[in-house]
Amino acid sequence: MKSVKALASINQIRLTGLLYLLVIICAGFSQGYVRGTLIVPENAVETANNILQNKGLFQLGLTTDLIAFLLDAVIAMMLYKIFKPFNKTLAMVSSAFRLIAHPAIGSLNLLNHYMALKVLETSGMSGAFSEAQAQEMSSLLMEAHHYGYLIAGGFFGIHCLLLAMLIYKSNVFPKVFGGLLLGASAGYLIETFGNFNVPGYEGYTALIVGVAAALGEVGLTFYMITKGTTSSYKNLKELAL
Repeated sequence: MKSVKALASINQIRLTGLLYLLVIICAGFSQGYVRGTLIVPENAVETANNILQNKGLFQLGLTTDLIAFLLDAVIAMMLYKIFKPFNKTLAMVSSAFRLIAHPAIGSLNLLNHYMALKVLETSGMSGAFSEAQAQEMSSLLMEAHHYGYLIAGGFFGIHCLLLAMLIYKSNVFPKVFGGLLLGASAGYLIETFGNFNVPGYEGYTALIVGVAAALGEVGLTFYMITKGTTSSYKNLKELAL
């Protein structure tokens, strides 16, 4: 019988859910609102003007992204602790993929976001590049950020797949969330590999991952916050006392 110390408390699970909700809000604001509003695909001039005219918003987008990635590192460790009693190796690999996805790749990728602004506002650049060239360079950096985001999404898709397996193997959360996270995993992987190998369908892949993530990640997040865990998991803790 697992000891109580080996099992995550209900409060820890709810805290994980609360942190996950903050990540969803911060990352959704950065990617969905800030970049979704300011970045105009294939229009370097309009994008550059939007960034310069909304400098504070653009910088805030970077800040909220970084906050989300910092919180994600904590979530990865907490998920490992939650699922460790059921399959230590799988829990470790799952958390490792989450750590690589956003705290590592995502955070480093923010350099592209930051430099897209610096290229436009640095006076020293004017001697080497024309305004049009600076705008094109800024647009290229934001495109690099986009593809860096996709690479991180590939790692996160594997994390969702492994997390789904952990949910099926344990009794921590209802198994329906395992199925929903399988869908989220497929969405992230389709977006990553689809956009790299079959360009031209970015709108469709973004819609797929948006719906899949909303059902899987957001659903699980609110379950963690409101319910904490399944009744069978609670009974297991009581038996361990």
